[in-house]
Amino acid sequence: MGKLSIISDMDGVIYRGKELIPGAQNFIDRMRDAEVNFLFLTNNSEQTPRDLVRKLAGLGIHGLGEENFITSAMAAAQFVASQRPGGSAYVIGGAGTTAELYGVGYSLTESDPDYVIVGKTASFSFPQLKKATELINAGARFIGTNPDMVDPVEGGTEPAAGVLLAAIAAATGKQPYIVGKPNALMMIYARRMLNTQAEDCVMIGDRMDTDIVGGLEAGMRTCLVLSGVSTRASLEEFPYAPTFIRSSVADIDLDELAGPTRA
Repeated sequence: MGKLSIISDMDGVIYRGKELIPGAQNFIDRMRDAEVNFLFLTNNSEQTPRDLVRKLAGLGIHGLGEENFITSAMAAAQFVASQRPGGSAYVIGGAGTTAELYGVGYSLTESDPDYVIVGKTASFSFPQLKKATELINAGARFIGTNPDMVDPVEGGTEPAAGVLLAAIAAATGKQPYIVGKPNALMMIYARRMLNTQAEDCVMIGDRMDTDIVGGLEAGMRTCLVLSGVSTRASLEEFPYAPTFIRSSVADIDLDELAGPTRA
C-alpha cells in the first residue's frame, strides 16, 4: 500500500449545525503533521470551495484552502464536461453550481441545452419547474447534483435538492442521473484530485447510506464516525459494514487507518 489519503464528509464529522465536533481542528492538524493528503467532500452544491473555507473559518476551523474541498457541483461539472465538452446547460441551483459550470467552459442557456442540471436552491419556482420540464421533454439530459431530500438546519430540517428533482421527475416521467453521494463517481473524482489509488484512501463519514456505501463502491476503506446521524445499533440495518468505527474524529488514529485491519 502507498501513502494514506483521506476523503471526509463534513456535516456530522467536522461540525453539527453551527457547532464544531470536539477534536475537529486537532484532527486536521494531525493530518497535516503526518503529511496525509485529504479532501472534504460535500453534497452541498450551493457553495463554492471559497465559501466553504470561509464557513469553516467562521466555525473556528483554520488552515484550509480551496484545494481541500470537492462539492457535488464540482463533480457534476466534471461529469458533463467529460461527456460533452464545451456544452450548455439550463441550471436550477445556487452560485456554486453555475460557477463550476462556467469553470469547465459551459454556457448557460434556456434554449436547447445539452443538460438540465438541478441542485438545491431556495429560489425554486413554478416557472423553473415548467421550463425544466419543457427542456427535458424536448431532449435535454436530466442531471441532479445530489439526491438528498432534506438538509439539517438549526432547529430541524429543510427541503433539499431531492425534493426539486422529485418534482421535475414527476412532471417529465424521467429520472435524473445523480452525480453526488452515494454515487461512487464523486468519490473517484475526489481520489483523482488527490492523485492516489483507491486502496490507499479512507472515506470518513457519519452516514451508512451515502458516505460509507459510496466509499465502499469506489473501492476504498471506510471509517464511520458516530458523531452525526449513525449509531452502533443502526449498523444492523445495512448489509455492509465500515472498515473502522470510531466515536468521532478525535478518536481516529491515523496509523491505524493506514493499515487494512478492520477494527
